[in-house]
Amino acid sequence: MPMRTRVYIETTFVSYLTARPSRDVIVTGHQQSTHDWWDGQRESYELCVSQLVLQEAGDGDPQAAQERLTELASMTVLEITESALTLAEELVKVGALPTKAENDALHIAIAAIHRVPYLLT
Repeated sequence: MPMRTRVYIETTFVSYLTARPSRDVIVTGHQQSTHDWWDGQRESYELCVSQLVLQEAGDGDPQAAQERLTELASMTVLEITESALTLAEELVKVGALPTKAENDALHIAIAAIHRVPYLLT
């Protein structure tokens, strides 16, 4: 059996997947495309997250957090390495991402260091 391609599931993805339907048409579109991918494509990939995703998904409303964490439970957890931390710091330092997006830089760095395509929604 061929190895499945790994894909990094960022916190926004699982939030769209588990959230109640939105009244905002743009958010509704994101939710629908997330559900479409989840229902039609997820079996083709090895789904990966990081401890950062688990931490972010566990924040907020306890019931919503539990729903997010339940969806993430079976995914491969990628290590947050020193190399990833250094790369994230550099991404912010050179202005590739703003300072307020430090966690986003770390998501990108974790996926890059582990050579996993980054899934955005």
